[in-house]
Amino acid sequence: MTHAEIVSFIWDVANLIRDSFKRGKYQDVILPLTVLRRLDCVLAPTKEKVLARKAKLKGLGLEDMDAQLKKAAKFAFYNTSQYNFERLLADAPQLAANLRNYIVGFSDEMRGVIERFDFDNTISKLDESQLLYQVVERFGALDLHPDVVDNATMGMIFEELIRKFNEALDENPGEHFTPRDVVHLMVELMLAGDEEKLSRVGTVRSVYDPCCGSGGMLMLAKQRILEGRRENGELLRPAINRDAEIHLFGQEVNPETWAVSRSDFFMKDPEGRDARSIAFGSVLSNDRHADRRFDYLIANPPYGKDWKRDKAAVKAEHERGAAGRFGPGLPRISDGQTLFLLHMLARARPSEKGGTRIAIIMNGSPLFTGDAGGGESEIRRHILENDLLEALIALPEQLFYNTGIGTYIWLLTNRKAPERAGMVQLIDATSFWGPLKKSLGDKRREIPPEKAADILALLRGFRDGETRSVPGDDGEEDVTVSRVFPATRFGFRKITVERPLQLNFRANEERIARLDELKAFANLARSRKRGEAGEREEAEGRALQASIGAALRTMPDALHKDRETFAAELDAALEKAGIKLRVPLRKAILKALSERDETAEICRDKNGLPEPDPQLRDTERVPLPDGDDPVDDDGVPESVRKFFEREVKPHADDAWIDTTKRDRRDGEVGLVGYEINFNRYFYRFKPPRPLEEIEADIGLIGAEIVEMLREVARIPYSSES
Repeated sequence: MTHAEIVSFIWDVANLIRDSFKRGKYQDVILPLTVLRRLDCVLAPTKEKVLARKAKLKGLGLEDMDAQLKKAAKFAFYNTSQYNFERLLADAPQLAANLRNYIVGFSDEMRGVIERFDFDNTISKLDESQLLYQVVERFGALDLHPDVVDNATMGMIFEELIRKFNEALDENPGEHFTPRDVVHLMVELMLAGDEEKLSRVGTVRSVYDPCCGSGGMLMLAKQRILEGRRENGELLRPAINRDAEIHLFGQEVNPETWAVSRSDFFMKDPEGRDARSIAFGSVLSNDRHADRRFDYLIANPPYGKDWKRDKAAVKAEHERGAAGRFGPGLPRISDGQTLFLLHMLARARPSEKGGTRIAIIMNGSPLFTGDAGGGESEIRRHILENDLLEALIALPEQLFYNTGIGTYIWLLTNRKAPERAGMVQLIDATSFWGPLKKSLGDKRREIPPEKAADILALLRGFRDGETRSVPGDDGEEDVTVSRVFPATRFGFRKITVERPLQLNFRANEERIARLDELKAFANLARSRKRGEAGEREEAEGRALQASIGAALRTMPDALHKDRETFAAELDAALEKAGIKLRVPLRKAILKALSERDETAEICRDKNGLPEPDPQLRDTERVPLPDGDDPVDDDGVPESVRKFFEREVKPHADDAWIDTTKRDRRDGEVGLVGYEINFNRYFYRFKPPRPLEEIEADIGLIGAEIVEMLREVARIPYSSES
């Protein structure tokens, strides 16, 4: 049976349980029984040896049998129950009790894995629904021994089942695992350039995935180094070093998926070393590998998913600054992708100790979300200013099983080749795909090996302006697919540009009536006190309001274009009426009696400086220069001053830069921000259609509309219609 046929056979269990289990609960039955059946088949050849060894050791009075039983089982786990699937089915009346006995018979580590499925409750529900025998019988008919279903195929089976569960649960895109064609590409990119180092005798390397799901990325990375890559039995890429020692590490927050990955790793590694390195829990708030640093890191974090559950721990670590993982910045609470990116950077091996390469796939949001000074921008700033980003690869849409959106592979390292220092390569691989013969959810495309090899060639080539021939509207066309820029190209300094406040003033009925709309004036007739005291205070306030209105009406109904002269008249009128006002109320009255007027005098503060007009306030993004950017005595960088004189002053001669808005890190005027507008660098202009063609189409549409109206109205057609 192929892996698709096995998945179909297993998934058909849903037809047995659909009346007793909701669609979203199918995994509670199918996943643990798939794992149990695989374990049963794996241990079958040594089952009797383990039971015999246990009996012998027990007869000798030996209590600690663990090491001996693992040796007998030839795995880092074993089962000492007398049952297997065949014997369970032979005693149908006691199946539930015997199945529990069978599970308890596993060694401690494997039993702990199975307990993550919370399978005991499922056994009870199946038994109560009289479905337990039918379900176990179906799994018992399936041979999942490694000689029949190898490890790679079994991994694909688990992933396909998880995909179906995600569809049933309407999970977030990319929540658990990545299609294998994408993983193969990520692994190749991550290892690119390291082949010679990895080929050395005595090579020992570690690979880490902080959200490892079912473990596919880790296993394929290890397989690529030790065995090469095969497709349908054909060797596409040879092994890099069959004798290398590759240690895998991971962490997963979903208990069922963690159980699948850890059990699968136990079956693939007789020593159980890798399996024990797959930790459980949220890596954002409970990093289980905090004391380690890794050679390679690879991940597909959940995107578009909030980090509320980890908020307290993440914020506390952020406040520790460089001592924590999240010092550079925090993203929006609704999307935690970049937190995983920061975590991976924090777990990188220092460059002086060999350094690290990282491959992480995310959607487009981390490229541009967040303004200068915001969390996402500061994270991008940290990466680019520390020269950690080597390349960004835009992938085709419709690659993932439960989303069709575009995604990007970020390739990062703290040991760039000398020629790449300070540079970032962008690769547009959106057209590097082939159609799937049959859609799998939202996945309608794949990256075939030859396309992946071409992407890898573009990375290795590291050439700006490299082109490829891709399908276009008018056949094949040559387009640019590789660009190389200095990291500063993605940075800018956001400055605030102010214009002076210019107002005219007039104490006429229309403007006096505006007082009622102002909060400071309306609050005069409101009181927080209760009872008579409150009523008395409100009455006094209404009286003051009336007095202010009366005083204003004594002022001449003349238009003033100088705030100082009008304010003097206002103060005189209020003083004559015996009214003393607090500063906020006086400002409110002046605001009500004013209107913007470009011909009026500029309003100035107590120091004689122009006051800014909030409504005319604007911001400008000044590109960061590639070289030095000296600052003047006001803290304004030369690039900002030149930009302002060139782009702003000719259009607003009275404008000035707000020098109080400064970057919190370098202290200079303007907030530094970074964003990567990927499409801007690969934009292809498509000229509009000729006007004649558009007019012809409009004429045809008009004729069709007339014809439809004629049929509806049943009126005779006329050429004059």
